[in-house]
Amino acid sequence: MRLFSVGAGASDERARQGVAEHPSAPIPIVGPGIGETIRAALGETGFETFPLMLGAAEFGWNVDLETSHGILDRYVEFGGNAIHTADGFSGGRSEHIIGQWLRSRGQRDRSVVSVRVGAHADNPGLGSVNLVRAVEGSLTRLGVDRIDVLYLDATLDATTNLEDTLATVEWMTEAGKIGALGAFGFAPERLVEARILASAGYPRIQVIDAPYNLVRRQPFEGDLRLVAGAQNLAVTPSHALEHGFLSGRHRSKALTSRGVRGEQLRGHLNRRGIKILRALDQVAEEVSAPVAAVSIAWLLAQRTIAAPIVNAFASDHVDELMQGAGVSLSRSQVAELTRAGN
Repeated sequence: MRLFSVGAGASDERARQGVAEHPSAPIPIVGPGIGETIRAALGETGFETFPLMLGAAEFGWNVDLETSHGILDRYVEFGGNAIHTADGFSGGRSEHIIGQWLRSRGQRDRSVVSVRVGAHADNPGLGSVNLVRAVEGSLTRLGVDRIDVLYLDATLDATTNLEDTLATVEWMTEAGKIGALGAFGFAPERLVEARILASAGYPRIQVIDAPYNLVRRQPFEGDLRLVAGAQNLAVTPSHALEHGFLSGRHRSKALTSRGVRGEQLRGHLNRRGIKILRALDQVAEEVSAPVAAVSIAWLLAQRTIAAPIVNAFASDHVDELMQGAGVSLSRSQVAELTRAGN
């Protein structure tokens, strides 16, 4: 079943109805998103989000301000409400761009904003001092009073005492600066340690971000998934399309771009990668949806997955991605895609 069709949106509907915008309006006048009623509980955080988070890793890096705002506008037109960024994305430029958009569109109260901290060059790690500086810096760049979901990034810091980190989070939560707590790069045993501390009164980790998709199945499909299920953690997997490979747009090594991203894409153009793309093509034809949407639908069919994090380079990419929330895959289709990646 397709919930959204490519190119559909509130702006198209307004155009068909002949509704004119005021000539002095600084931004497009938009009505409710067509998928605004589609919400999923983000674990036990109390937040409800569209089952697809818009990642902002490209904002300020490969995507300029105007294009970034167009992507955000399109996402909201489809009913999206969850935006994910990190203080290390483009040295904080991504947060500036999101903050400008939230203010100009008046979307703060309607958006769930999540931020990953711990990898910014000025405030690396999860020590108490750097953590406070990182959160304050993100709040300033975003121009908001609270980060709805704060993800602790442990990729650069696996040694800081977790009790100290959680005590700092508790203080900032009581001050109203943090809504809910998430984790990125945490080993399963560290999540267990965090749950033990939570039973003693420290803030509880309720969401985890783990890179996961049809190509990248490990390490999530192991102890990490078992711990997530046992602790009832909401999983918001990043790299949902594996740097764009699972969109089906990149199928030739000769045509892939140069640089780091091109190298990543070429690394998947092997026997296994081509097998996965062929399986995606088959299912996409069966359900009449783009390959990218089917890749997202496979993730949403997995146990514990709440809302994949996806990045976009252009507003028309959003049209394809958002359809993933409306594609219902059969058990046999899910199994076929899973077998292709084994």
